[in-house]
Amino acid sequence: MKNCTNLLIVLFLAPALLFGQAKKAAKTGSDKIDKLKAEAVAAVEANAVQAQQINDMLFSFAELGFQEEESFKYLTTLLEKEGFTVKKGIAGIPTAWIATWGSGKPLIAVGSDIDCIPKASQKPGVAYKDPIVEGAPGHGEGHNSGQALNIVAVLAVKKLMEREKIPGTLMLWPGVAEELVGTKAFYVRDGYFKDVDACIFTHVGNNLGVSWGDNGNNGLVSVRFNFEGQAAHAAGAPWRGRSALDAVELMNIGWNFRREHLELTQRSHYVISDGGDQPNVVPSKAAVWYYFRERTYPKIKKLFETGVKIAEGAALMTDTKFTYEILGSAWPVHTNKVMAAAAYDNIKKVGLPTWSEEDQLLARASQIELQAPKTEGLATKLDSMGMPTSSAPVVMMGGQAMTPMGGGSDDIADISWSLPTIVLRYPSNIPGLPGHHWANAISMATPIAHKGVVYGAKAEAMTLLDLLLKPELIKDAWAYYKDEQTKDIKYEPLISPKEQPAIYLNKKIMAEFKPKLEKFYYDPSKYKSYLEQLGIKYPTIRDDQREAVKKVVEKEKSSASKVSSSRSE
Repeated sequence: MKNCTNLLIVLFLAPALLFGQAKKAAKTGSDKIDKLKAEAVAAVEANAVQAQQINDMLFSFAELGFQEEESFKYLTTLLEKEGFTVKKGIAGIPTAWIATWGSGKPLIAVGSDIDCIPKASQKPGVAYKDPIVEGAPGHGEGHNSGQALNIVAVLAVKKLMEREKIPGTLMLWPGVAEELVGTKAFYVRDGYFKDVDACIFTHVGNNLGVSWGDNGNNGLVSVRFNFEGQAAHAAGAPWRGRSALDAVELMNIGWNFRREHLELTQRSHYVISDGGDQPNVVPSKAAVWYYFRERTYPKIKKLFETGVKIAEGAALMTDTKFTYEILGSAWPVHTNKVMAAAAYDNIKKVGLPTWSEEDQLLARASQIELQAPKTEGLATKLDSMGMPTSSAPVVMMGGQAMTPMGGGSDDIADISWSLPTIVLRYPSNIPGLPGHHWANAISMATPIAHKGVVYGAKAEAMTLLDLLLKPELIKDAWAYYKDEQTKDIKYEPLISPKEQPAIYLNKKIMAEFKPKLEKFYYDPSKYKSYLEQLGIKYPTIRDDQREAVKKVVEKEKSSASKVSSSRSE
């Protein structure tokens, strides 16, 4: 009887004992992860100089999409020295690469863009237009910073993986020609992300944050329409000519009249990339380059098809021929809820950098110079985690159901529709500037960018450790991807198997400006920073800007004092 009683006691207590042991083991595991995260954060901080040097080096190269030759050589050489296996020229793109280290699962991809903006050359730390090379490209978005962030974060995690024998593979890669949305769909099409378990993408911003779901942006198709006619003497025998330029102009007129009858979510814009040779020769060849943007895959396709019809009409009116080529594409972005939540927990632990008076002075002066909506300087409070844009249609006058308004595009979307992906934004740029503009380069090789990169790297390193050490996180991320994101919407490429990356784009521009820019490439062996190399006092602002900032600050203090006084009353 006594033995039976003891057995019953054991059976009764066993679940409780097992639960207690599991709870203790979970706590031990959690404590270990927290300890490793703290080490990773410390390693990132210790490598702040390396982050600054990578950031400033890429800033000085100032290379346009598909022509990122110096960035390619610099980054691949650096990663090979760090023990990564580098595959070069992927997807038929000379400046594209994939660098891997480690073995086994999970395979985690970490990427960021590297190209810059035409005519955006700007001296860093100067709060007014002051180009390094007049008319040259420059980092007027801030793509020089993302690889600095990723490399420092990944190297910190790699060191821990080696010591702790943590299984997994880290994969670094660049967004080549993102400004042309020209490569990531090709990466996906050619299978470079086929076996990847999760992707963290980093993009410059003005706060440290992350979002999930539909972010409200548009997808697009980038298309060049080529018209061919017949040359002739423009004065002597114009009747023998068939102007390809006339066809281009008529297409643009047709498209602009059609805009009135397109949905409000569309964004479309064009440049005449070839308008003929000289006025006295009827142009036998001309071309126009369009971006067709919309909020959903079917609407992007429909907009593109409308453009083809208008091009056909223009060709008929001018008795010319036309062809078209797709230069790039992107779906609307959709990022992973599970991964975003994990990243945001780490973001809250990292917080924002402590900005110096000089940092804030540069930011405010730049905001005033560019007539920004707000002149509050750099962010001092974290944003909340970004939530999905509502996809519920709004019924408009006439019974048309319209999804919410869209905006810009990013070809990271094609990867986000292929596997669980998040976009980590970090505070290296100044809020309220125009974007795709020389002013957005003002901060990008200054302490503002350097601090933003380091804080972003801390959050990324911590999130990488979560993905490596918590198998349930990747499992749940895939469950969201399969059961929610792609339940009713399936990814279909906007490019076909026949399209090839437009690697010829920007060649002429870089051939003109690269020799001029080479004189200003950063030399970290001689100078601590690019600011020092250029001899720039930080920050450089005019007296009138300094006075304007002073007035804004005084006004803010006065308003704050009035609010405080009214509350006390």
